[in-house]
Amino acid sequence: MWKALALMAPFALPFPALAGPLVGVEGDIFVLGEVHDNPAHHVAQAEAVSDIAPRAVVFEMLTPEQAARVTDTLLADPEALGAALAWEESGWPDFAMYYPIFVAARGAEIIGGAVPRDRTMGVLENGLAASFGDAADLFGLTDPLPEEELATRLNLQMEAHCGKLPVEMLPDMVDIQRLRDAVLARAAITAEAETGGPVAVIAGNGHVREDWGVPAYIARVAPELTVVTLGQGEDGGTPDGGFAVTIDAPGVDRGDPCAVFE
Repeated sequence: MWKALALMAPFALPFPALAGPLVGVEGDIFVLGEVHDNPAHHVAQAEAVSDIAPRAVVFEMLTPEQAARVTDTLLADPEALGAALAWEESGWPDFAMYYPIFVAARGAEIIGGAVPRDRTMGVLENGLAASFGDAADLFGLTDPLPEEELATRLNLQMEAHCGKLPVEMLPDMVDIQRLRDAVLARAAITAEAETGGPVAVIAGNGHVREDWGVPAYIARVAPELTVVTLGQGEDGGTPDGGFAVTIDAPGVDRGDPCAVFE
């Protein structure tokens, strides 16, 4: 496992944190969770990035090719930066919510941790290990999941797709999630080695969970690194999976999330 933090136990903070959610916390890699469409969560992430002053920031939302387009000049112009990243076509929530994170990351290397769609779909044809590539065994991607964990993850995928996904596709969805977690972890480990850290990772709560998300892969591959996780809940709820720090914010009105499947 990763080094013990200078925290006696996981703790919760109200939102907003007066001095930022991670002020004074030390670590090598900070994995910062979110509910993607909650603006308050992105404010907290921006505060955390300011606290951390990372040398690199890995974004779940960017491919490596997109990340390479970010320049200091673009960071001063949110409209130009959003256009350069083709954000509106990406399917992610409004770029205005994410822009403060980029501003807070000024001076850090911006790294894309997203898996391009063709590689994601490659899981269906070629399998998880082949889609990840070299070191798949090191990341545990050649191993089957424990039965209990697999059952839990299959049920979560069914719930996430409102029961509309064919049952035979659920294992593929779990493998795609494993691929994304492992790719984010690899990007963070590489960034820490190349820059000396610290490194921040911006990702959804599901990727940040300590039990089987990005932190678990980092612990497996680079146990010498100290990993700090931040999970963000809504309306008093705590996201599943375990986090070093959790904070809370009001939820947002999403209407019927299953309407898209009708």
